[in-house]
Amino acid sequence: MKTEDQLIQARQDKLKKLQLLGVSGYAPSFDKKQTVSETLEMLGRSVKTAGKIFSLRTHGNIVFADLKDETGKIQLFFKKDILGDEQFDNLDLLDIGDFVGVVGEVTKTVAGEVSIMPSDYVLLTKSLRPLPNSWYGIRDVETRFRQRYLDLLLNDDVKKRFGIRAKVVRAVRSFLDNQGFLEVETPILQHLYGGANAKPFKTYFNALDANMYLRIAPELYLKRLIAGGYDRVYEIGKVFRNEGLDRTHNPEFTMLEWYESYADYQRMMDVAEGMFKHVAKEVAGGLKIKVDKHVIDLSGQWPRIKMVDIIKDKLGLDVIEMTEAELLDYCKKKNMELLGGETKGQLIFKIFEH
Repeated sequence: MKTEDQLIQARQDKLKKLQLLGVSGYAPSFDKKQTVSETLEMLGRSVKTAGKIFSLRTHGNIVFADLKDETGKIQLFFKKDILGDEQFDNLDLLDIGDFVGVVGEVTKTVAGEVSIMPSDYVLLTKSLRPLPNSWYGIRDVETRFRQRYLDLLLNDDVKKRFGIRAKVVRAVRSFLDNQGFLEVETPILQHLYGGANAKPFKTYFNALDANMYLRIAPELYLKRLIAGGYDRVYEIGKVFRNEGLDRTHNPEFTMLEWYESYADYQRMMDVAEGMFKHVAKEVAGGLKIKVDKHVIDLSGQWPRIKMVDIIKDKLGLDVIEMTEAELLDYCKKKNMELLGGETKGQLIFKIFEH
């Protein structure tokens, strides 16, 4: 088996041969007319599309390849009598991972698979590093998150998840915009951090000769906008907390906060419930969402339960009657992460969250 260095060298040698033939290996542009998903619906018609090669199979005077873009995958069906000898022979200089553009007719193979039969093709980008086939369908969490580009390339579910996230954010914006909220951007670099009980990331601003902090929440600046005369504001933005790292904690994450004048907590619950239902309809197409083996039904009026009541029901703790010292002692016995200085209300919330 060839080493990675040998595979890279072989690809570099192919690139040199292509360049001697007048092919740069890195085309400046390509006028892509159709996506792969659109191409799959254009049987019998001519198309011009592009993508990355994910497989190459030679059978005499025919070469099969799988072409993928962000919308899907389609088979390429190269025939020597259509391409001509030179273009067909140059297919040997292509590798899995190369980007190519093709022009041809959408047809069906003898096996019945919708394919493009190219009349012409162009190498758009020569890939000098081989795709890690042995990692196909990456499952190792460390590899997935450290080499996210490979995760996206090889796991279609991850790419779908990215698309769903974009739809969720778009639906949240449309809901709040239609409710009369104004989207704003507030400072990320701050002289004083606040709005949450969390440790900040600290940095230094050379021009001002001052210590600065990455925000831990947008709350304080949003409230200043309310004080400045705005009735309804919201922000979707990055916040940073210099704390733990696990499945539910990340030092950098996206937060949504919204504030409304003249509204109580019941109104805020109305907005939250309405937002979830709107997002579900826009993204999932309805109010029933499947999560693993469970189906969550978001329809109807959501039950509203007091935090102290559910703690008492589930844990048998009467947190209203307990002192701050008793609550603190309970949290420590349960190994809850505390920053120090928590109020009674914050301790109750910590127990509820835990």
